[in-house]
Amino acid sequence: MTAFAPDSLVLNRKLPLWYQVSQSLRASILGRTPDAELRLPTEEQLAAHYGVSVLTMRQALKELEAEGLISRHRRRGTFIEPGARRGAPRRLLGSIDAIVAQQSGELTTVLGHGPTPVPGDLVEHFPDTDEVITYRRLRRDGESGEPTNWAENAVRPEIAAGLDVADLERWPMTKVLRDVVGVRIGKITDTVEARLADPETADLLKVPLLSPILHYTGVTYDREGRVVDVARIRYRGDRFSFSVTVDAH
Repeated sequence: MTAFAPDSLVLNRKLPLWYQVSQSLRASILGRTPDAELRLPTEEQLAAHYGVSVLTMRQALKELEAEGLISRHRRRGTFIEPGARRGAPRRLLGSIDAIVAQQSGELTTVLGHGPTPVPGDLVEHFPDTDEVITYRRLRRDGESGEPTNWAENAVRPEIAAGLDVADLERWPMTKVLRDVVGVRIGKITDTVEARLADPETADLLKVPLLSPILHYTGVTYDREGRVVDVARIRYRGDRFSFSVTVDAH
């Protein structure tokens, strides 16, 4: 194609074809180079590219139009909205201050907090207690107010006793634990994986059900090697990417 060329796609017959096509084209739009042409190929060209019907392609484009990523003009064609962009990458540089910076700069709302039984997948981190204090927070972009991620922290009860919920609306959990509660943080292990948005995440982040998200798990240890906090954060896949720098020296 001479115009904007989307990524190819291996279709999965277990998922709606229009949905797969819309997500593939969405990723191509958000990952395009700054000098990429804004005009998309025609419906017929795109349908042939993906190997689907024009009707399926039309439904996929309708989804992207509803998201504000494209605009469609009769007789003129379909165009990528110039403002359609991916959020700034989150760079993990292996320091506590980098993690604090990564979590800052957003508007935070505490959705709720309270004691809960230790979730089954976290038992290995809290072997000596049956209960943790869970904090749920929604973060929004500081300029647009658009939801970008939501976080769920499981905190050891004796540590949570020193937390003030108001502080969690002003600062990231890592900063509060270190600078307010006085936890002597030894290390944080990070895991980032691709997942599909479940109903709760889709509702909170205002994304389609089963759309790609980045699922981050951060396990915070004190200097005695005890887990004090496990953060599970769901990031909108269209707004975040993670990069890791490894210094060989």
